[in-house]
Amino acid sequence: MSAAPGSPLLLKGAIVGLDLLNPVPMVVPFQYNPDQLTRTLTANQAGEGADSGEALRLRGPPRETIQLEVELDAADALEKARPPEVLVGVYPMLSALEMFLYPRSAGVLANAALAAAGIIELIPAQAPLTLLVWGPQRVLPVRLTEFSVTEEAFDTRLNPIRARVRLGLRVLTYQDLGLASVGGVTFMVHQVAKEIMATLNAAGSLTGAVSFGVGVGNGG
Repeated sequence: MSAAPGSPLLLKGAIVGLDLLNPVPMVVPFQYNPDQLTRTLTANQAGEGADSGEALRLRGPPRETIQLEVELDAADALEKARPPEVLVGVYPMLSALEMFLYPRSAGVLANAALAAAGIIELIPAQAPLTLLVWGPQRVLPVRLTEFSVTEEAFDTRLNPIRARVRLGLRVLTYQDLGLASVGGVTFMVHQVAKEIMATLNAAGSLTGAVSFGVGVGNGG
């Protein structure tokens, strides 16, 4: 599944984890960009029974969910006998994606030891800030809500060598994270970029409408 010679270089989508306790971000680039990405937006507006005149008010940005499918394949690496795939297949890539759902074992063990000593009260572990990077215009803070994997082929040690991973993501906004947080600022940058795109569309639509009117007026 190597790229054909002379094919254009494409940006790779990725999932990125930012942890304040770890200066090195966890970056998991997609081996192959998904063929499709499904986005669902639900308006965040006043509900039933809202006061008169409040029906058009928005409480914040829409609630957005994203579905995509990531393909993992060790065929090229196995053909070239390249580690680590030749030893463990796509297991490292698969594990890197799965780790966005796990609390860090070191933190779990440390909290358990402190709790056993009566030093602290256990609180749920906080996941790193997770970003979906899908081109320059779309860098979104997200929460991984769904993870479904189909392992399709295995090596002699039963390591997966081909897999398809379906990811469900919920976009986190400044209402979820706080406007002053890194995630809140990241979302706001995304929203501003979207507003610029919408303005470009409006300008293009106006130009097209004027051209159409001129054409009609001239009998075109």
